[in-house]
Amino acid sequence: MDFTPPPIEDGYAAEKLFNTGFSYTYDDLIFLPHYIDFAADEVDLSSRLSRNIPLSTPFVASPMDTVSESSMASAMAALGGIAVIHPNNTPSRQAAIVRTAKSRRVPILSEPVFVSPSAVIDSEDYFYASPFILVTDSGNSTGKFLGFVSKTNWSNRNDKGVRVSHYMEAPPGSLPWNSDLAEIEEEMNKRNGNIVALVKDEEVVDLVTKEEVERVRGYPKLVTGGSVGADGEWMVGAAIGTREQDKERLEHLVKAGVNAVVLDSSQGNSIYQLEMIKYVKKVYPELDVIGGNVVTMYQAENLIQAGVDGLRVGMGSGSICTTQEVCAVGRGQGTAVYKVSSIAYKSGVPVIADGGISNSGHIVKALSLGASTVMMGSFLAGSLEAPGAYVYQNGQRVKKYRGMGSLEAMTQGSDQRYLGDTAKLKIAQGVVGAVKDKGSVLKFIPYTMQAVRQGFQDIGANSLQSAHDLLRSRVLRLEVRTGAAQVEGGIHGLVSYEKKYF
Repeated sequence: MDFTPPPIEDGYAAEKLFNTGFSYTYDDLIFLPHYIDFAADEVDLSSRLSRNIPLSTPFVASPMDTVSESSMASAMAALGGIAVIHPNNTPSRQAAIVRTAKSRRVPILSEPVFVSPSAVIDSEDYFYASPFILVTDSGNSTGKFLGFVSKTNWSNRNDKGVRVSHYMEAPPGSLPWNSDLAEIEEEMNKRNGNIVALVKDEEVVDLVTKEEVERVRGYPKLVTGGSVGADGEWMVGAAIGTREQDKERLEHLVKAGVNAVVLDSSQGNSIYQLEMIKYVKKVYPELDVIGGNVVTMYQAENLIQAGVDGLRVGMGSGSICTTQEVCAVGRGQGTAVYKVSSIAYKSGVPVIADGGISNSGHIVKALSLGASTVMMGSFLAGSLEAPGAYVYQNGQRVKKYRGMGSLEAMTQGSDQRYLGDTAKLKIAQGVVGAVKDKGSVLKFIPYTMQAVRQGFQDIGANSLQSAHDLLRSRVLRLEVRTGAAQVEGGIHGLVSYEKKYF
């Protein structure tokens, strides 16, 4: 790769552009094309979430309760990325979600629910997002597997007031938890059945249906092996707060095998976070801890000195976040990513660009400006793997998507993220909305990755590291787009159109 500056001065080096006193968003910026001497398929986007967590895909699902639970975590791991499980639940529930995601090697759509034989299922709410309820002698995942109740069969029953022991189905054939699609399909064909139980350490993990196997097979080829940790399981992250009670939550997560922990705060440069970073590194020195959120070099330096293994960058840039409007604090995401990355890389600390991602071009910009990964909320919300049920709104199929700073989310515990858990009055820094049905992340993420590779090809970078080198050597040039230039760079001048990326 030739890093010789172009002979003709054209555009601006990032160092000059980001020191003019303006706060730039991704849409404000445009990269100038460079030289291509490789195919788009040759672009290597492998990166690191944190010092010790490698990823083959630089995509991270945000710790939001309408984005990241076990289905999203297993799907992101299968794609070579990672999800961070939200903390808007009890410590035991969050740990159970981590265990469920790690106890799979096939990205099936299921959030396992367990009951005892004496339970009475009198409401559809018992099933949560799962097509089955698993029956064990203890009523939890550690008990002996006795049978299951399918949502379909339960719905067809007239008498729903009897114990599940009277109508549950017998356990199907079983396979080890880490069986792949081919092995699961082979077992189904051998037994001429449509359901297989996945078992780990003599405990049932989940049920897989033939329908799910066929669904996953219909998507683009997944990354070989996915994001697998040293324990042979898929890698999963989890978010915690910075209060004393979060130390107990952390203990639950470590026992569940969490691979990295994110300290979840809208403004990470606080005494609470600095003390929690030091606590985590002292008690669990092998566990990577990601600090944030930060948007300035000063904030970043404080957390780096405290011992973080990764930094989460962004304040008020998310589509459902109102922090900049309410608090008058934050920074344009393009500027924030560049500034924090420019100091973090000197200490070998990877940066997560969190928020403001609406399209593949934004991902190209975030990664090229110095980020190692991008964290996404709205981009993944509305997918099959996101928590919640689809509803129809104005004729469109949608799922709920809410900010963790919304009053609705705060009532369930996320207020400490905004240091509002001890405040007399709660002030919202987010909203509740809806996003349209996007289908499965197993389908649209591979296409997004290919679009990102083409963007890297245009700027002459055949890898993430190459893009960072081009930026810091001043070879990669940028300009700021006027409002008219942004309009010109999008679809315009048409009476109507249909926008399809794949």
